[in-house]
Amino acid sequence: MAKEQSGPADMPCTTGHPDDLPWRVQRFPGQHAKMIFHPRPECPTEPNAGLVRYEPGAYHPWHRHDFAQVWYILEGEFEIGGKTYVPGTMLFYPDPHYEEELNTENGGVILYVQYPGPTTGACPIYDGRFNLEKRSPLSQEPLDI
Repeated sequence: MAKEQSGPADMPCTTGHPDDLPWRVQRFPGQHAKMIFHPRPECPTEPNAGLVRYEPGAYHPWHRHDFAQVWYILEGEFEIGGKTYVPGTMLFYPDPHYEEELNTENGGVILYVQYPGPTTGACPIYDGRFNLEKRSPLSQEPLDI
């Protein structure tokens, strides 16, 4: 992965490119992710930021998060909470929030940015969510995180 960290004196940013990463299994059926950034011990406030690819028929159930997030639909059509959203749509979820059920008939790609909740202080979760070797049965997934 091509991440470059510069010092505060020159350019205080970190960069990455999705082409430098493999698609990783995500926790919900039919979803794979390339999280370019994610919290880790050396960067605990770094957001989860990257792409989530949805296969045709992919979905996730209604669930809760204590962190905040923004999504931007790059490709595909998504039904979220009974409404249809298309490319170019941006969704903002404050903290805490409930995500409505999501379905996609033909698949698509969404840019995700999840960050510490300004009111809850809860950080997004990377390990065990965006970097799985194998997906667990949905019945074993906590839906209130």
